[in-house]
Amino acid sequence: MQPKEIEDLIRVAFPNAKIAVEGDDGVHFSAQVVDESFRGQNRVQQQRAVMATLKTKVDSGELHALALTTKAPE
Repeated sequence: MQPKEIEDLIRVAFPNAKIAVEGDDGVHFSAQVVDESFRGQNRVQQQRAVMATLKTKVDSGELHALALTTKAPE
């Protein structure tokens, strides 16, 4: 996978989010997702929402590791 593919998958569910995905080995990635919809949610709820957008890639093993940071805009 490429970082852009991960960003595109997340963007489907969070079209107005600020998303930054990094990773250069095709297996290990980090992502930061900042979206207004996270306001009032705890981190677990936020991260579950993002991971749901990537479920098929995780389940298939195509996406092996993702360090995820989520938050509402300041």
